[in-house]
Amino acid sequence: MAVIHRTDLKPSKLELLTSWLPSRPWYRGGTGTPRLSKAGGFRLDDPRGEVGIEFLVVTDTSGPDPTTYLVPLTYRGAPLDGAGHALVGTMDHGVLGPRWAYDGCHDPVLLDRLAALIEGRAQAQDQNTSDTPDHEVGVSFTSFTGEGPLPTDLTAADDQEGTALASPRGTVLRLHRVLRPEDDSAPAGRGGSGRVTAVWRSPEGDRVRGVIATL
Repeated sequence: MAVIHRTDLKPSKLELLTSWLPSRPWYRGGTGTPRLSKAGGFRLDDPRGEVGIEFLVVTDTSGPDPTTYLVPLTYRGAPLDGAGHALVGTMDHGVLGPRWAYDGCHDPVLLDRLAALIEGRAQAQDQNTSDTPDHEVGVSFTSFTGEGPLPTDLTAADDQEGTALASPRGTVLRLHRVLRPEDDSAPAGRGGSGRVTAVWRSPEGDRVRGVIATL
């Protein structure tokens, strides 16, 4: 299980995202500087214990309407070869030292663990507490008969709605970058062969649930 260290990050995650988010095609803010706050999220464990995996939810209040974003991040102790385009920034961790933070959609460890979560082979973990499952992350999945496990050889492409993770055999996993609350009574399989839902805090402070990924 990943260990959550109580220490300082310089710069902080929100400081890194303040400069990175406006470069994304799905960012809905204006030309000013984002005003970000943490709204929720969860973690996944790397079985090898080398890569930190976090699905961070942040809310930007810089525009006329607050907007909530999903930002999957990975944290590494050394640069990931061939992923310079996906680097969000570097941080100094008070315990672990230098850390390289990446857009997790381009990190093979996150893609492998996300597939494991959808298939029920991995458990979402609490964002803030070590060795604590997050039972509020919901998963529904209809297996592809005869096609084996979900592919992890996915290519990420951003558009104005989010990030599409596509495999050579046609499977597409879409990450919803702009999050919206959803009626919890919606059919579990709506929108494809599976989906992942999570809980976060609305700008008003209410706990809401919505879809973060659709297969």
